[in-house]
Amino acid sequence: MDEFRIHTPSPLTTSPRRLREFLAEDIGSGDISSLVIDPDREGRAAIITREPCTLAGLEEAAAIFGCLFIPVRALAADGVDMEAGGRVLEACGNIRAMLAAERTALNLLARMSGIATLTRNLVARAREVNPEIRIACSRKTTPGFRFFEKKAVIMGGGDPHRFRLDDCIILKDNHLGAAGSIREAVLRARVFSFTKKIEVEAATMSQVREAVDAGADIIMLDNMAPEAAGEAARVIRERDPRIVVEISGGITPENILAYAPHADVISLGYLTHSYRSVDLSMELMD
Repeated sequence: MDEFRIHTPSPLTTSPRRLREFLAEDIGSGDISSLVIDPDREGRAAIITREPCTLAGLEEAAAIFGCLFIPVRALAADGVDMEAGGRVLEACGNIRAMLAAERTALNLLARMSGIATLTRNLVARAREVNPEIRIACSRKTTPGFRFFEKKAVIMGGGDPHRFRLDDCIILKDNHLGAAGSIREAVLRARVFSFTKKIEVEAATMSQVREAVDAGADIIMLDNMAPEAAGEAARVIRERDPRIVVEISGGITPENILAYAPHADVISLGYLTHSYRSVDLSMELMD
């Protein structure tokens, strides 16, 4: 078990500037509610999960307390499955400061753990029918919170997909229409960089065949019914087995198993826009 220490956020694993902004947004010019507490009073507090979950955001929560010079001790780790009633973190120090950090720390933990919990559940279910499948999120994230949402997906065993538009070339319907054809779009993309994979969105079998012939590295089967996606995946693998088959569009926990047998990757915005936050609380200790 870690000793109590003031946690300094690492720029390699989190976003220190963003965390300070989150905290400043909540505190404003000062926590006027806590003025009723003796300014020198110290104590201890614990963060407790009220329901089973996959934990994510513990590092961020610890760093929030660290911004106010509150030492903390981690009682768990990101990516760990927790039972209801489990203690994930203890803090000690000035009570006013702990209460000022409480809500921001809990907000991060609750949201990131909600994403990680949903991700782990879907990964486990999908791998029961396809052990090699990857479950990925998308760019349907909260502006300003993408880093944390995608990190939570990773903590849940999922794939972050691309973080930004410069990570990977994904040619969607609007790109293809503006370029004139799938073949022309892929040719132009190849000129841009030899280091970037090229993904092509396909909604019909004719587009699937054109994307294969154009030399796409990844083909995203978009908004296809499960049976159509299965047939498209079969055609892709017969013609060029090196191509990664991604299925996306309208994927939910209710239908994911119908698509899982056919895909190398299933990507769904559901992970970051339709999750439920985990119920956590902070309690002062005697």
